[in-house]
Amino acid sequence: MLEISAADGSRPRLNQSVGINLSPFGTHWQRGKTGIMASYSVTIFCGSSPGADPLYVQGAADLGAGLAEAGMSLVFGGGNVGLMGVVAGSALRAGAHVTGIIPDFLRQREVEFPGLSELIVTDSMHTRKRRLFALGDAFVVLPGGLGTFDETFEIMTWKQLGRHDKPIILVDLLGWAQPFVALITHTVAQGFARPSAAALFEVQPDIPSVLARLAALRGTSDCGR
Repeated sequence: MLEISAADGSRPRLNQSVGINLSPFGTHWQRGKTGIMASYSVTIFCGSSPGADPLYVQGAADLGAGLAEAGMSLVFGGGNVGLMGVVAGSALRAGAHVTGIIPDFLRQREVEFPGLSELIVTDSMHTRKRRLFALGDAFVVLPGGLGTFDETFEIMTWKQLGRHDKPIILVDLLGWAQPFVALITHTVAQGFARPSAAALFEVQPDIPSVLARLAALRGTSDCGR
């Protein structure tokens, strides 16, 4: 296995199995046949549980397959559990390049996803979130629990502070996003956030709408390159 030092966190464009020391970003393995990421990558935040309604699982599967069909890469939390595992498995089966990012201490708890295009093992949750941010051109939030809320609020806060201007898309499957939107609205009404907070993210009603929006965003991104 080739050993490469990359302190800046850059990735090799190699179609082979690679182990890389990405200090301070953790240890990185690249595997599988899809060794090169697509020009547009989508980071997915979602639950490590499947949810109470089968439509959540179906939505995650449709998103993964849709990203692959659109020629986009998927970046996710690296676990083979819940909606996280569903969206990654669906994308892989459809031929997408899928990168998983997981802290070392969660590799057993979240059951590391086998056979990914790339797996990055980090030294902490904070480093994981930094890599999820860095590798995504856009963020899509599927239904999830406390971890999903944590990731979403942090990426929104970074945007509010001017650290990035990447799109953040909440998927309103079965009305899941409505309480989130209501919380932001209430926070603004009570004077704890500016009205501009509502513009930090957007809400799409279903998976086809999300995929159409991502296609439009990629077109805009490609024109700017």
